[in-house]
Amino acid sequence: MRLDRLSIINFKNIESEDISLSEGINCFVGDNGAGKTNILDAVHYLSMAKSMHTITDAQCVRHDEDGFVVDGRFVRDDGRPEQVVCSFTRRGGKTLKRNGKEYERLSEHVGNIPIVVVSPADTALISDSAEERRRYLNRFLSQIDRTYLAALMRYNAALQERNKLLKTSPTEDILLIYDAMLAASADVIFKKRAEIIDALTPLVTKFYAELSEQREVMRLEYRSELQTASLAELLLATRQKDFVNEHTTSGIHRDDVVFSIGDHPLRKFGSQGQQKSFIVALKLAEYTLLAQHAACKPILLLDDLFDKLDMRRVAQLLKLTGGDDFGQILITDCNKHRLQHTLSEAGVEYRLFNINSGKASL
Repeated sequence: MRLDRLSIINFKNIESEDISLSEGINCFVGDNGAGKTNILDAVHYLSMAKSMHTITDAQCVRHDEDGFVVDGRFVRDDGRPEQVVCSFTRRGGKTLKRNGKEYERLSEHVGNIPIVVVSPADTALISDSAEERRRYLNRFLSQIDRTYLAALMRYNAALQERNKLLKTSPTEDILLIYDAMLAASADVIFKKRAEIIDALTPLVTKFYAELSEQREVMRLEYRSELQTASLAELLLATRQKDFVNEHTTSGIHRDDVVFSIGDHPLRKFGSQGQQKSFIVALKLAEYTLLAQHAACKPILLLDDLFDKLDMRRVAQLLKLTGGDDFGQILITDCNKHRLQHTLSEAGVEYRLFNINSGKASL
C-alpha cells in the first residue's frame, strides 16, 4: 500500500495543500510548529479515522474554519487504486468515504489502510500506566483482526452499562446478564492478546539487536486476571467489591504488558538509549506482523525521528526499512542537513519536502 497523492484542506495549520508522494521514503523537514507532524496526522486520519494524538476532531480544524477535509489517493500492492476521504464539520460531525461510498460505521474501515506510527509520544508505553499499553494492543490488533475489534467494542459497551448499573443497586439477575456478555467478549480478547504478545517477543529481540548491536534478550510479558480464572468466576468473586466501588474491578480492562531487558524491568533498569531502541524495535515487529496479516504492506510514519535514536541507529533503521520487506515511509525532522547526511550514509533514495507554515515545497 502506498499513498500516491495527499490533499488537505483546513486541517490544523494547513490551509490547503496537495502533495505528490514517492513510493519509497518521503521526508518532511522544517522548524518546530511548521506543520510536519500535521501531515503525518492527516495520513493517520485516512487509516484510522482519527488523530494519532489524544485530541478531538474539532481540535484538528484550522482556526476560524468550520471543518476539514483530508483526501488520499492510494495504490495497492497489486496496482488497484483506492481513494479515501475523511471530512469533519463542527455541525455535521465526521464522515469517511472509500471510493465514493460512505461508511455506516467508522470501525468498518480499520485495517483497510494499514499503518504503523513511531512518535515521541511512544515513550508513554514504557513510562505511563497500563492503559497506554492496552491502548497500543487495541490499536494494533484492531487493524489485523476484525473479530478482536468487534469483541472489544462489545466488551466496552457492556462494561459501560454494567458500571452504570452498579451505581443504582441492580438486581442479581440483571448483573448476571452483563456478566455473561463481558465474559464472552473477554475470552476472545484475552486469547488474541496472549497470541500477539507471543508473536511479538522474538521479533522485538531480533530488531533490537539489529538496531543497537546489543544482544540483550527483550521480553514482553502479558499479565491478565484471566490467567488465573474465567471472567465469570472473577466477577462473582468480586461482586461485593464492585458494589462498594460502584464499578467493575475485574476484567481485561485491567490487563497489562511488562517490558523487560534480560530479567529486569525496562522501565527501571533500561537506559534512555535502550528504551528508545526497544520502542522502535517494537514498532518494527508490529509492522512485520501487520504486513503478514494484511493484503498489503503498511505505511510507516516516523515522526521526529532523531528524538528516538542517535544518527548511527537512525542510519541502521533506514537501512532496515529501505529493504524489500518494507513499503512507503514518511519521516519528519527539524534538521534538514542532518537528515540528508544520514539518508546518504544509509544509501537510500528519498524525496524531501520543506515545510513552512503548513506549506510544502520540494
